[in-house]
Amino acid sequence: MVGGKERSKERREKRLQEISLLRTIPYSDHRRWWTSETIAVVTGGNRGIGFEITRQLAGHGLTVVLTSRDTEVGIEAVKVLQEVGLLVEFHQLDIVDPQSILDFAEWIQETHGGLDILVNNAGINFNVGSENSIEHAEQVIRTNYYGTKSVIEAMIPLMRPSPSGARIVNISSRLGRLHGKKNRIEDDTLREQLSNEELLSEELIDDTLKTFIEQTKDGSWINAGWPQTSTDYSISKLATNCYTRYLARKLSDRAEGEKICVNCFCPGWVKTAMTGWNGNVSVEDAADTGVWLALLPEQPTNGKFYAERREINF
Repeated sequence: MVGGKERSKERREKRLQEISLLRTIPYSDHRRWWTSETIAVVTGGNRGIGFEITRQLAGHGLTVVLTSRDTEVGIEAVKVLQEVGLLVEFHQLDIVDPQSILDFAEWIQETHGGLDILVNNAGINFNVGSENSIEHAEQVIRTNYYGTKSVIEAMIPLMRPSPSGARIVNISSRLGRLHGKKNRIEDDTLREQLSNEELLSEELIDDTLKTFIEQTKDGSWINAGWPQTSTDYSISKLATNCYTRYLARKLSDRAEGEKICVNCFCPGWVKTAMTGWNGNVSVEDAADTGVWLALLPEQPTNGKFYAERREINF
């Protein structure tokens, strides 16, 4: 008799096979809203999922700016892609350094007149496998949430008007879901507040993170109902998910031609350095949903969470 885990694994493998097939089907001319002059920016693009997203986007004919905190590593990554004829450029970007963000913003404006697509991939995680250390909680949240938010805030004024709408894609995780069966926040009141579109605000997200950080310092987080798997990483991605929903609503009233669509997605447990190469999803499959969201014809959905090209709940 096949158990629930086996059925779930079979469904996932079947879906990944479908996605691999979908990637081989080229976009028809009437669905291609972009050209070689369309500018996509990928943060943390020097390796792993970010590198693969860069490769796939450039493979569809866009110009992609690969950013990396480490200049030397980033330049080498770009050379690899340029050698196979892809339109890829490099610029240094440290998402937790305000001056680095400012320098990049000035460069993208002067060089390209702005950007059309922003993929926020840069992030960190100090937990591997079943580890659950919160020693680096402040650094993880500062990078994965506040760094991502800082880049978004700097790039929004530079996103170029388009009938198809500019796109922001945030890489997140199912570990940060509010209503997942596992690893969710157990505080019903807080979960309801973060779920409520009318109550959701930057202040609420910031207060939630502040409380979590304070409790990691005094040790009370253990009994406070926070996720118990990769806790600090999960909280950083929960904040990213909430901010995605908040920002989508905030930007929803922009005039036609100036729309910005904001979505997030979970790439799965991927075979990369971040998982200690223990994942069960290839980088090609992991990158697919992010590329798909970035290239959706016309104006895509807004403020949603996806995995394997399907919407999932927050």
